Amino acid sequence: MKIKYIEFIDQNFDFPQEDFSVNDNELQFHGINIMDVINKYGTPLKFTYLPQISNNIQRVKTWFSEAFKKIKYTGMYHYCYCTKSSHFKFVLDEALKNDIHLETSSSIDMDIIENLINEGKIQKSNYILCNGFKRDQYILNIANVIGKGFYNCIPIIDNYKELKLLNEQIDNNFKIGIRIASEEDPKFEFYTSRLGIGYKDIIPFYNDMVKNNSKIELKMLHFFINTGIRDTAYYWNELSKCLNVYTSLKKICPTLDSLNIGGGFPIKNSLSFDFDYKYLIEEIVNQIDLVCKTENVSQPNIFTEFGSFTVGESGASIYEVLYQKQQNDREKWNIINSSFITTLPDSWAISKRFIMLPINRWDEQYERVLLGGITCDSDDYYNSEQHMNAIYLPKFDERKPLYIGFFNTGAYQENIGGFGGLQHCLIPNPKHILIQKDSSGNINYHLFKAQQTKEEFLKILGYE
Repeated sequence: MKIKYIEFIDQNFDFPQEDFSVNDNELQFHGINIMDVINKYGTPLKFTYLPQISNNIQRVKTWFSEAFKKIKYTGMYHYCYCTKSSHFKFVLDEALKNDIHLETSSSIDMDIIENLINEGKIQKSNYILCNGFKRDQYILNIANVIGKGFYNCIPIIDNYKELKLLNEQIDNNFKIGIRIASEEDPKFEFYTSRLGIGYKDIIPFYNDMVKNNSKIELKMLHFFINTGIRDTAYYWNELSKCLNVYTSLKKICPTLDSLNIGGGFPIKNSLSFDFDYKYLIEEIVNQIDLVCKTENVSQPNIFTEFGSFTVGESGASIYEVLYQKQQNDREKWNIINSSFITTLPDSWAISKRFIMLPINRWDEQYERVLLGGITCDSDDYYNSEQHMNAIYLPKFDERKPLYIGFFNTGAYQENIGGFGGLQHCLIPNPKHILIQKDSSGNINYHLFKAQQTKEEFLKILGYE
């Protein structure tokens, strides 16, 4: 009879995997012994494994390069990182090592861009795609960057008023893109995205407001859907409509030469995760090529915007199980030394699932449990895994510490949770560790931020 946790995993999954393995009954993540991190820094903690950011960028670049060669695609490919997924400097510094471009969504994003320009990490040849609803300060900040000679800073027009405001603020000639207001998935509560300009309105918008303005050069059509890039009838249908708009617009707008297909690649959220990125990229490139040849227009440069895919798989959150409560005959609650609401808000707000694994005691018997945080909120729990609709962990034993990790949590969690600010029930932000490997493969740790203190909370609240 197989009763050990490691036997349970072996029975249900192909294990070990490229990113996970076990050595001496302790979990390894990309070759890093997580217990070493725990022993050095304690829990709760978050860490970012920086090399994974570059790894994922290079994977996508390789897939597009291979697709272009196979299809004989003559346009260029440009990888953009969506800063809203994680604005931390260590993320941008790592991503920019890979000859990429950036996508912004707010005025303060542009302040970050200015900082990176001053450090010499962004060159005038880098594309800066400015998405989102643009209020006065955002418009002004975009104008400032363009005014410094960053000719590939391209505001993506979201509504009619933006073009007038940009035209007033920018003295020299400038490039723009137009975002398509795509139709939403049939499951959504509304039909059309609030972002962008409708399919039928784009050509009239170009003719009325762009065509005869010698100061403005339309370079890009931007396409994005909320559900992301998936092999579904809905995705292919929306892409087809987008390509029809692109080819029609290209025939009357010779400066148009780029198609931004957005992003939204899924990231690994289970040990059973299986997604054929390479096939999907090849098929997208093939569809663009076929439509352009049919309509007798040149192949556009292809831009993508990957946020979660860039940074998500670099992050992890580590907790200790403090206590077990048997609430009835069936339910055992393992209580962690932090809060899911504050440290993994996506698990609470949109029922997002992450890879959850114990860090130690893999050679011991397992049991089915529920996981709860230490706030007084009944919603502070994590109660199922996508692949089995249940959580199994080594049996709780108050004499033996049990540590658990949630992996691939690097996108959005700090932004949504309010990093450094007030937290529900005043549960502190955990310490945050950066992990890097040097050229010899040695692992280096750096404490980016210590655990939030009571003094920080009291100051925010006005008590000090």
